[in-house]
Amino acid sequence: MYYFVSDIHLGGGAAEDARTVEQRFCRWLDTIADDAEMLFLVGDIFDFWFEYNRVVPKGFVRVLGRLAALHDKGVRIVYLTGNHDMWQCDYLQRECGVELYKKPQEFSVANLRLFVAHGDNMNINGQPLLKLLNWVFRSRVLRFLFAWLIHPDLALKFGCWWSGCSRKSHKDSNYEAHLQPLCDYAESYAAEHKIDLFIFGHMHATAAFDTPSYKVRFMGDWHSCPNYVQIDGEGNVEQKNFE
Repeated sequence: MYYFVSDIHLGGGAAEDARTVEQRFCRWLDTIADDAEMLFLVGDIFDFWFEYNRVVPKGFVRVLGRLAALHDKGVRIVYLTGNHDMWQCDYLQRECGVELYKKPQEFSVANLRLFVAHGDNMNINGQPLLKLLNWVFRSRVLRFLFAWLIHPDLALKFGCWWSGCSRKSHKDSNYEAHLQPLCDYAESYAAEHKIDLFIFGHMHATAAFDTPSYKVRFMGDWHSCPNYVQIDGEGNVEQKNFE
C-alpha cells in the first residue's frame, strides 16, 4: 500500500493541541505499519523546522522514532518539503532514513504516473509579494546568515511565530479560488506530460477533482481534518479521513 499525507504541522498551536495532533499522527503511523510499502510525507509535517549543523528543534521524538522504525522495516519514506519545513539538511535522512526532495517530483506507483508536490511556490506569477517571500526564504545566503547571526532559541521562537501566522491565514481562505491556481497548473502540466494523478497539500483543504484533462487530490491539515490518500497495488486511489 502507498500512503500520502501532508500538513501535520507538528508543534503548531497551543501545547495541548500540538500534543493531540502528534498523538493522532503516531496512531495513524501505527495503523499503516503492517502494509505500507511507501510513505509520502508531502510537506509541512512540522509547523517549523530549521536545521543547524548540530542543532535541530526539540520534540517530536515519538514521530521520529516511528519513522525510523518504518524505515528499518523496509518501508520507503519519501519527504517532499513544504513552506514550513524547507530548511532541512540531512538530519532526517541520517536518523530516519527518509528520501528528501525540495522540488515537485514524478513517481511511478502501482502502474500510475504521479506528480507529487506540497503546492507552495507554484503558479504564483500574479503574486509578486509571495514570489519575493519565497525567494527570501529559499536564499542560501540568507539562510546562512540567519543560522550564524541569530541564536537558535531566538531563531526558533521567531520561526514558530511566523509559521503560526502563516498557518492561521488559511482559515479565512476562499477555497475554490485558493485551489484554482494549482488546478490550472495541473491542467497545463498534464497537457505536456503523461500524469495519471496530481497530489498536493499546502491548501489545508480536502478536495478531489477528476476532469477529462487531469485528476487532482488535495490533502487537508491535521489540526482540523486529518486525512490522507492511499493507493493499493492495483492502482485504486482512495482519500480517507482518520478518526
